Amino acid sequence: MAASSFFANRTAVIATMHRKEQAIAPLIESALNVKTIVPQNFNTDSFGTFTRDIKRPADQLTTARLKAEAALDLTGETLAIASEGSFGPHPQMPFVACDRELVLLCDRQHQLEIVGEILTPDTNYQSKTIDSLKAALEFAELVGFPNCGLVVMPAADNNPKESLAKGITTEAALTQAVTAALDCAPTAHIETDMRALYNPSRMGAIAQATQDLISKIEQSCPHCDYPGFIIDQRQPGLPCHLCQAPTLLTLSAIYRCGHCQFQQTQRFPDSVQFADPANCFYCNP
Repeated sequence: MAASSFFANRTAVIATMHRKEQAIAPLIESALNVKTIVPQNFNTDSFGTFTRDIKRPADQLTTARLKAEAALDLTGETLAIASEGSFGPHPQMPFVACDRELVLLCDRQHQLEIVGEILTPDTNYQSKTIDSLKAALEFAELVGFPNCGLVVMPAADNNPKESLAKGITTEAALTQAVTAALDCAPTAHIETDMRALYNPSRMGAIAQATQDLISKIEQSCPHCDYPGFIIDQRQPGLPCHLCQAPTLLTLSAIYRCGHCQFQQTQRFPDSVQFADPANCFYCNP
């Protein structure tokens, strides 16, 4: 049975208020043969904001799950899609910013949860302390303004409320926000607005995470035929192509079904049988 048949002709609620459906809906509708809707008056800011005025209630995955459950409770549907992003240093390249996006499918009818994800350095996530409008305009040009929105607040304000200006997409609005912030403090804090509707690079990452979700849905369990038979654990030891010594790269992976818990080990899950000597402790100490 095709994995998509679990969802065909159903309605999927996309838990967003920031137009993420633009990235998610076309892919999900085509792959799963569902109709998508966005709930009215659904305030995802209550689950945390990038501008730190509202703290996220839990970790990234749990927060996405809370969004999906809330959207289902609000609409009475049984199928929801929710996304959550986080930004920070890349785990392998600490001086490079990265975007980690999760797109979660929650299916109450089949008691099923599947998560797609992407980790990408393709982000304009940046911030800076400024003391003039000139510095703000230079930062804006660097990060792709006005295609990307900006956020401005007084630099001394660690818990922005009234002084926070976000969704800035015109030079006039930027000038007004920077002037107001510098009237409150000697310096101001400026950063990229990472909400999807103001950030094209983030919208692209959400689409990539959605495609990863679809790929995982299409992997059916060989035991119960449920979708989402995905890698649960990676085991290192891929041999070096030159000296055959084991490396930290993946030799095998354990696939697990979230429904029946069936497990299966597969060698060379990345379709690579030898590691580049650059990844070998002996050949490249």
